[in-house]
Amino acid sequence: MASPNQPSSPEPSLRRTPDNPSPVLAARVVDAMADKRASDITVIDLREVSSMADFFVIGTGGSDLQVKAIANGIMDTVEDTCGETPWKREGMDHLQWVVLDYVDVVVHVFLPEKRAHYRIDRLWGEADSEQVPEHGDASDLDLLQALLQRSLDDA
Repeated sequence: MASPNQPSSPEPSLRRTPDNPSPVLAARVVDAMADKRASDITVIDLREVSSMADFFVIGTGGSDLQVKAIANGIMDTVEDTCGETPWKREGMDHLQWVVLDYVDVVVHVFLPEKRAHYRIDRLWGEADSEQVPEHGDASDLDLLQALLQRSLDDA
């Protein structure tokens, strides 16, 4: 919950720019997760069902050390490739469920038992989603590839 000095939602100026549309950021996150060997990487397209974010990207780490490595890898990759840092981040102290909020793209990195317990994949069952194949990356996701191509065509 936001404190009186902290807004509950980001300023509109923090939303994606034409140079960094949300599908690009989601693809960078997926690739960073894959680089750190996250499992069960899933992208959920929330654009048609919620105004809270464009995408959730969800992945699982096998241990708290792997969850930390995945989260740090995402933050490093996104900063290096997109010049962005998370608007908010939660869970880095306990490393059971880390949330990296990039406003239009919200990243969840779970330990297996926490992911099974909260089942946020199922909470958004009406949204389009796609799972990255084992040993795959963002290039294997038809959903993101179609959006990335459309962004290039519009440019």
